[in-house]
Amino acid sequence: MKKEISKYMRYGQLLDVMYLSRSGEVTKRRIKVLKLQGESFQAYCFTRNAKRTFLMGNVLACIPVINREKDVI
Repeated sequence: MKKEISKYMRYGQLLDVMYLSRSGEVTKRRIKVLKLQGESFQAYCFTRNAKRTFLMGNVLACIPVINREKDVI
């Protein structure tokens, strides 16, 4: 997971992640990774509109957000 998150950080890619919170609740977050720090990382969370620290071990899945341009005819 760390390798994937590092790659998306380099490209400035937004991610949708499934995250296990401290209380044991699974949440879906849209984030932009700002900085890696060992077994955690800082990211801007668009769900909470704030900078947050996430633990690598609590990220269950991550998917890059793909913005598709629509053709206008």
